Amino acid sequence: MSESRKDCQASLMRWLSAGLREEAAAERIFVQLCERLVLGGIDLSRASLHFRVHHPQWLGTRVLWCRGLVDAHVQTVAYDVEATDAFKRSPFRLVIETGNEVRQKIQTIGPHTFPIYDELRQQGHTDYAAWPLDHTQGRRHLITFATKRLGGFQEDEIALIREALPLFSLVTEIRLKNQLARTLLQTYVGPHASEQILDGATTRGRGVTLSAAIMICDLRNFTELSGRRHRDDVIDILNDYFDLIADPIESFGGEILKFIGDGLLAVFPLDREDACRRLLSAVVAAYEATAKRRVSEYPIRFGTGIHVGEVMYGNIGSKRRLDFTVIGPAVNLASRLESLTKELGRPVLVSGDFVAAASCSAQTDCLGLHKVKGFDAAVEVHALQI
Repeated sequence: MSESRKDCQASLMRWLSAGLREEAAAERIFVQLCERLVLGGIDLSRASLHFRVHHPQWLGTRVLWCRGLVDAHVQTVAYDVEATDAFKRSPFRLVIETGNEVRQKIQTIGPHTFPIYDELRQQGHTDYAAWPLDHTQGRRHLITFATKRLGGFQEDEIALIREALPLFSLVTEIRLKNQLARTLLQTYVGPHASEQILDGATTRGRGVTLSAAIMICDLRNFTELSGRRHRDDVIDILNDYFDLIADPIESFGGEILKFIGDGLLAVFPLDREDACRRLLSAVVAAYEATAKRRVSEYPIRFGTGIHVGEVMYGNIGSKRRLDFTVIGPAVNLASRLESLTKELGRPVLVSGDFVAAASCSAQTDCLGLHKVKGFDAAVEVHALQI
């Protein structure tokens, strides 16, 4: 290896070892790696990074860097990609399954072993190399490099990249695990609660008082449904039902704290503008979406209780098993209103306090005072006009 190449290698190792403390995103580190390799004299034309992140909605992420572009292109990859013919007839499958390096000089004319080589040749590339990125616990990812230089990569260039990859793998694993932890927390406890947990709110009993609009939903006839339908059908119906409710809640700025069997608890913190009005918009949108479902599908009907007040927002549970949720009389009242929807025959019941806070009396029918279990004073109940 030439002296200049050795200098490039030493600089690259120093950067990977100590120059990335403030960079949190693996994708940006990958872009910087490509740029540093080019500055070191390696004539890269294209590179790609393939992470298997196991996000709830997709299998992984593909990051494509092309020389001359300011930013890399980041694309999510569906869970079924590995069953496709394109994946099965690609060097990606070979690298993932064997853990071996793949190298291919791209000829002027084919045929090549894998169709992607012909695509790269048409784009002007002359050489291609792919390596596994092995992380702990048996997780394997993939990185590729290509060049348009006549004659392809030089062997000392391949040696330099090969030498840098174990450290690059370690650096990206740390970032990927941080990203995975954040994704899992956001998935299971919601975005606001996840940030609090990551900031250290992990002590039992630790919490804050939160003023919020609260909604609790519950699917009707779930016991009957569970007894008459196959388990997989029940799960599909539940997921469909939760999608109908959850999408509007999130799009209008609410936070889903818990799925309780066939029920859902969500809050709209009052420190956000028009929280009560946005909660109402979310509820109306959910019922409108339900009404648009095809008649042939299982009819989804659910009741909703809505209230506003102060709740304790934080950790409760046993010493080793905690739940980040909201508790308090305001939550209890929202739950009682939801139960009351069955008795009064109205799908959405709203407390008088919420009607006053939201100034939405024109959208509701006042049903008078009702005695609610667990509360000494009768509660003014309104039905939302939907």
